[in-house]
Amino acid sequence: MNLSIRFWRPVLAAGLLLSPAVGVPTTNAAEAAPAPALTTGTPPAVTTVASPALTTGTPVAASKVREPAVAGLFYPKDAAGLSQIIERCLAAAKSEPGGDLRALICPHAGYPYSGPVAAYAYKLLAGREYETVVVMGPSHYASLSGASVTDADTFRTPLGDVPISAKARALARISPFALEPRCPVQRPDWWQQSSRPAPAVDTADTWEHSVEVEIPFLQKTLKDFKLVPVVMGATDPAKAAQALLQILDDQTLIIASSDLSHYYSYARAQELDQRCVKAICSLDVDTMETQEACGQVPILTLMHLARQQGWKPRLLDCRNSGDTAGDKSRVVGYAAIAFYAPAPEKFTAADRRYLLDLARRTVYDVVTTGRPPDVSAEGLAPKFTESKGCFVTLTKRGDLRGCIGYIVAQGPLYKAVIENARNAAIRDPRFPPVGLREMDQVEIEISVLTAPQPLAFSSPEELLRKLKPHQDGVVLQIGGRGATYLPQVWEQLPDRTEFLNHLAEKAGCEPDAWRQPGATVYIYHVESFKESEVGSAN
Repeated sequence: MNLSIRFWRPVLAAGLLLSPAVGVPTTNAAEAAPAPALTTGTPPAVTTVASPALTTGTPVAASKVREPAVAGLFYPKDAAGLSQIIERCLAAAKSEPGGDLRALICPHAGYPYSGPVAAYAYKLLAGREYETVVVMGPSHYASLSGASVTDADTFRTPLGDVPISAKARALARISPFALEPRCPVQRPDWWQQSSRPAPAVDTADTWEHSVEVEIPFLQKTLKDFKLVPVVMGATDPAKAAQALLQILDDQTLIIASSDLSHYYSYARAQELDQRCVKAICSLDVDTMETQEACGQVPILTLMHLARQQGWKPRLLDCRNSGDTAGDKSRVVGYAAIAFYAPAPEKFTAADRRYLLDLARRTVYDVVTTGRPPDVSAEGLAPKFTESKGCFVTLTKRGDLRGCIGYIVAQGPLYKAVIENARNAAIRDPRFPPVGLREMDQVEIEISVLTAPQPLAFSSPEELLRKLKPHQDGVVLQIGGRGATYLPQVWEQLPDRTEFLNHLAEKAGCEPDAWRQPGATVYIYHVESFKESEVGSAN
């Protein structure tokens, strides 16, 4: 690959420049700047912030700060403007199903261009907690062999400082990662407009935007986390994945930063990006190695991790700059993809199809005849005759159309599906009965529940800490009143306090009644499946 081309192409249609409203020049940066400087040598001095000496006279160690390089270029330089554009993107993004989220693929262009797509991924973080976030971005300006881990102690953006995790230095000791290795750097043409001063000597991280643009989104959606920023060059993704496994745990989120195709016509970009996304979502490493994505190495590294850990990809959004903020003659592609750890599953694909088809048959029969089907338990697998709590949910064009179920088992699962499908279709008091003409527009989802278990807590604060958004179904009992929310409700109410406030109101109590002594909470988990994911055997 011609490295000089690779260094120069990332930001043109990818959305380097913001609008004049945030004080950024509107000329094309790639045409406005003189020839770039090329620097090599030892790592540059990082901004040093010395803490005051202690009263005993003992000096406090200085902290190395990685200053923002593209504030005011890729995103607003002021905190208020930056918060506003991120909040606007998050508000416009749709909520997606929850689960045990382990990794994300996010784009890294200027926020007006890629921000609306990135928001689909970052919206999933609301209500979640991670101790560590590893952000892998491709090198756009350095001729880098291997992967460079920052030597800083703090990563700064206009929204504040993020501490660098101790895992960063641990990772840097494992090949192909290294602590800011020496390498040639070709400064971007916008370096004189950068929000950071130019150092005497550049490293791979000095001007790199692919990691930096992800951090403000993380700051807006996660409360407390430590960062492991990595700039990746030419390296073996499989080897990088093996190294990452040594610092990976359940409290670590992985982010691969990448745009997709660059500078094609709108139609051609759609074709290329769909092919790339298909390779990612099928974890087809061989095909992905032939696709166009500036963050191909970070993506491949994540794909190797996903294959080793059994993570399942789910496409959240795929658009290009012609859809978001640019013209359609020369576009850059973006995708947001989530990776989930597999939940323990009792039901196979065939099992799920059987139960969904049983529910659909029930809805059809009660709509056309008023009676549910008569199904015998003879010959059914034991898992269908086992007593289980169950909910059946009907949606129409994505909107709720009916939802009825049992928290505690009332009888065999197959009968619970039949009864709750009937009730959701014609007995949910919130909706009129489903009509025959609606049948083709209604999608069915079944949720099979574990037995509720009491959650011990000694204070409202401990209750909030113990709840697991997107995983726990919650039963709240206050005096003689009670209500439940399935885990899927976390998608609309990701904040723990807001979740419990609404649940208390659903029980007919004041929003803060869950804080009162005597309130009890039970949690349960759900295996849910819907027709659009499983298909039909018919």
